[in-house]
Amino acid sequence: MSRSSEDSNRRMLRARDVMDRDYAQPLDVPTLARVAHVSEAHFIRTFRDTFGETPHRYLQRRRVERAMWLLRSTDRSVTDVCMAVGFSSLGTFSRVFADIVGEPPSVYRRRGPLAPVPSCFGMRWLRPGSNSAVTEKPGPAPGP
Repeated sequence: MSRSSEDSNRRMLRARDVMDRDYAQPLDVPTLARVAHVSEAHFIRTFRDTFGETPHRYLQRRRVERAMWLLRSTDRSVTDVCMAVGFSSLGTFSRVFADIVGEPPSVYRRRGPLAPVPSCFGMRWLRPGSNSAVTEKPGPAPGP
C-alpha cells in the first residue's frame, strides 16, 4: 500500500470515528470533510470508495443501530428515540429505519426486549446490513 493510500485511509477512518462517537450530533459533509482535511467532493468520493457507502448512509445506519438497541431495551417513546439518535424528523427516522431494518420502528419494538446474550453476539446479530434492501425476513418455523 502506498503512503498516499495509507494517509487517505487514515483521514477517512478519522471521519468515521467521529461519526461513530458523535452520531447523535448534527454532522454534515462539510464538517466531516474538515475532520478528514479534504474537500467535500473528495471526501464523499473517497469515503464511498473506502467503506462501500456514502458518509450520509453510514451515519444513518449508525443512528439506526443505536435506535434499534434503544427501542428494544428501554421504554422511551419512538419520538424520543428518534431525537436521541440524531434525527430531527420522526417521518424521516421512520422511513430510514424501515428502509434499513425492513420494518417500522414501532413494529420492531413489538418484538419485545432483547434476550440476555453477550453484547458482542447481540451487536453482531442486530447490526443492519450496509445495503438498503432486506435480503431475507424470518418466516414461520418449518412444520412436522
